[in-house]
Amino acid sequence: MFNRIRHIKMILVAVAILIAIATLFTSNYLIKDLQQEEQQRMEVWAEAMRSLNSADANTDLNLVLKVINGNNTIPVIVLDNQGNVQTHRNLDIKFKATDDSIAMLRQKSVDMAEAGHSIRIYPDTPHDEFAPSAGEDEFIEICYDESLMIKRLAIYPYILLAVVVIFVLVAIFALFSSMRAEQNKVWVGLSKETAHQLGTPISSLMAWSAVLRDNYPDDVLLPEMEKDVRRLERIAERFSKIGSIPEPKPEDICDVIRRVVEYMNRRTSNKVKITVHLPSEPVIVNLVASLFEWVAENLCKNAVDAMSGSGAIDIDLKSTDTQVILEFHDTGKGIAKSNFKNVFKPGFTTKERGWGLGLSLAKRIIEEYHKGRIYVKSSELGIGTTFRIELPTL
Repeated sequence: MFNRIRHIKMILVAVAILIAIATLFTSNYLIKDLQQEEQQRMEVWAEAMRSLNSADANTDLNLVLKVINGNNTIPVIVLDNQGNVQTHRNLDIKFKATDDSIAMLRQKSVDMAEAGHSIRIYPDTPHDEFAPSAGEDEFIEICYDESLMIKRLAIYPYILLAVVVIFVLVAIFALFSSMRAEQNKVWVGLSKETAHQLGTPISSLMAWSAVLRDNYPDDVLLPEMEKDVRRLERIAERFSKIGSIPEPKPEDICDVIRRVVEYMNRRTSNKVKITVHLPSEPVIVNLVASLFEWVAENLCKNAVDAMSGSGAIDIDLKSTDTQVILEFHDTGKGIAKSNFKNVFKPGFTTKERGWGLGLSLAKRIIEEYHKGRIYVKSSELGIGTTFRIELPTL
């Protein structure tokens, strides 16, 4: 499941990148074609201006004026050989004989020329030439800019790219939300069914325990058997609460940790040493005690597995004004830094026979039911791992 989600994420990202590259390539290709077309139009417009300035009484100006007046999109500034502004077109600047407007037009023409958008014409040369005759220095310089359409097209690919990125992010979020909802339904259904199936044998064990106590009241094994039955009851209660909305109650978290350590000491070998550091005073926190016990037990069991049944577990509890901090440190094989977040994802496991659900459920219990946080504080391969749980205080 974990690998499948990763592959889907990689495919979606790859598709988004391909769409972005194709869009940018196509847009740049179209923009270059339009830029060349506009340059040719400006060369024709410049030729029309040269013809207008070289016209005599016998020149037919109808076609020339039609070409000049036909430019309604490309911004143009016409300068004389002294750099004085003669006229302009398609600019949002009202031409007035004031220092401000003239300076603005001159600066605009300089910017156009520096961008390579200028054509110099010589009115006295033949109509098919743009170079001056020997000794001629009279000319008109036409500076132009890209049309508004090309500028919009240049921005369009980036807008489209942003839309594609947003679409992919929404698609990934929707996919993960759907998969998570599906996983939640499976977990809830499995938990409810497990609790239901455990109910009948637990009731029978409780009845048989009562019978045995009546017949063998002094048997030393009966108390241990009853402890195990009560343990099974708590396990069934935990499964029944997963998927529901249990109401946390004020509990002394120190007592919960002590019960977990007592249980683990009975179920682990003497090669595993569990050390607990608890405050001398009670630490009251809103807890669903049965579920929080399961989280603590799960962390301890994972630590025992990581140490291969031999090592030390150190449990440290601290309390501040705003939160309670609980840390579980083990001397196991450690976790690679790249997997600090992956260990809480459903299906991720380093065990040969693991299901990869324990830490995922622990995260859900801490975050959704206790409004806290659980994460890998630190870990070094071959040295050990520290898990931290942070809970809000009352």
